[in-house]
Amino acid sequence: MSARRSARPRSRPLKLVLWFNLALLLALGGWYVAQPASRQAEVRMLVENYLARNKRIELLDVVRDIWTLYYSDQFVAVPPRGAGGHAALYAGGARANLPLRVLANSGYVVGYSDTLRNPLWAAYRVWDLPRIPEPPPRPDRFSVDLRTVARVEPSAYSGSGYDRGHLAPNYAIATRFGPGGQEETFLMSNIVPQRHALNAGLWKDLELRAATSYAARFREVWVMAGPVFGKRPQRLRGGVAVPEACWMVMLDEHEGRVRTQAFVIPQDAPADAPLSRYLVSIDRIEELTELDLFPDLPDTVEAVFEARVAARVW
Repeated sequence: MSARRSARPRSRPLKLVLWFNLALLLALGGWYVAQPASRQAEVRMLVENYLARNKRIELLDVVRDIWTLYYSDQFVAVPPRGAGGHAALYAGGARANLPLRVLANSGYVVGYSDTLRNPLWAAYRVWDLPRIPEPPPRPDRFSVDLRTVARVEPSAYSGSGYDRGHLAPNYAIATRFGPGGQEETFLMSNIVPQRHALNAGLWKDLELRAATSYAARFREVWVMAGPVFGKRPQRLRGGVAVPEACWMVMLDEHEGRVRTQAFVIPQDAPADAPLSRYLVSIDRIEELTELDLFPDLPDTVEAVFEARVAARVW
């Protein structure tokens, strides 16, 4: 009897989850019937991707996304520039008194500093796929980027205690641009020193969210990422500066409006820390890095767009 009784409480959480999901589905179904055809198409896409096995979407994500897309005030109207969309046309950055070399690759763009021997930012786009393919085998080596003056060698990181951390990630680029694009992410111009706990922890989590869940939920997402340096950064072999933290900005466009979520994650961030702890404004990233990340935004839009902190992690 005691064994049977002890089994009952353990089944209750599962039943509660099932009833909760059923209630959400019923509420969502009633709302769906009342919507115009364009919204119904978007909701169908969300639900289909929720049912996909490798896109990392929870039912609660679907409900939250519907609320955010149609009823929240998290989006800011941003004037488009041509056929390339909104977010893409503003991605970039410049830093006063520190020359940047802009390097274009097939799957991403980098703003590189030969002085710090690091990329200061990378920008890339991920979009939804009917099925996310298995990426090609990971390249077995990193390569010197001969377009840079610094020409940092992969061996500069050997024995340093730091990983070779990608800004434009292997997985996202490989699944969208194939082996050629993947190999370009292993150029040293795309690499910053990262502690392993960061590289394999929160940073990897954000990269995978963008490549799987966010792309599936929002059709496409633009990502910018880079390092944060102190006034006198530690240097690795060959003069490679070591950042104190890394930042990432994600942009989602919907019906001519853009929203962002931005993070600054220190090198010593615990791998199991909640990402919400590191949400910041774009203004804060610019303050820390001295970069102007979206230089073409009108001033009136920039004041609102860059001052916001996301209400929650998407």
